[in-house]
Amino acid sequence: MVTSQQNWAQLISLATVVGEALTQKKQTLATAESCTGGGIGYVITEVAGSSAWFNGGLITYTNALKQQWLQVPESVLNSVGAVSAECVAAMAQGARKAAAADWSIAVSGIAGPGGGSASKPVGLVWLSIAGENYCETLSEVFTGDRQTVREKTIVKALSVLLKNLEQ
Repeated sequence: MVTSQQNWAQLISLATVVGEALTQKKQTLATAESCTGGGIGYVITEVAGSSAWFNGGLITYTNALKQQWLQVPESVLNSVGAVSAECVAAMAQGARKAAAADWSIAVSGIAGPGGGSASKPVGLVWLSIAGENYCETLSEVFTGDRQTVREKTIVKALSVLLKNLEQ
């Protein structure tokens, strides 16, 4: 993952705080990633000792793998698509179950530079945080190039998870 030194330090710092919160609660995390291509997992595993709280992640870039590995219903993909609240919620629940984790993060979006439309512009990212009997789903439209959109997605996902862990 190529990023500026300042952004990299911010990502590692955020992942470290997430890890500390999970460790304190004796809980674990899994990820399901599409547009970030494993970036969340990469940042997390840069934190020494993350194997104590990070069970693992799945990069499900295709709809077929979203269905096969994460149990995203075909009907969801056909009706609203992979870049949707319904898809990331299903991805988060599927990752949590597949990895036997307490929490999960799922992301799907259009990092660009192409692939956008009027209803789903470049920079649109849906993310979901799932826990036991809990699922928060939200979207954001990030500006910038492909790398910037992906980095902003990682920061947002880890920040939303941290907010939930601190409650």
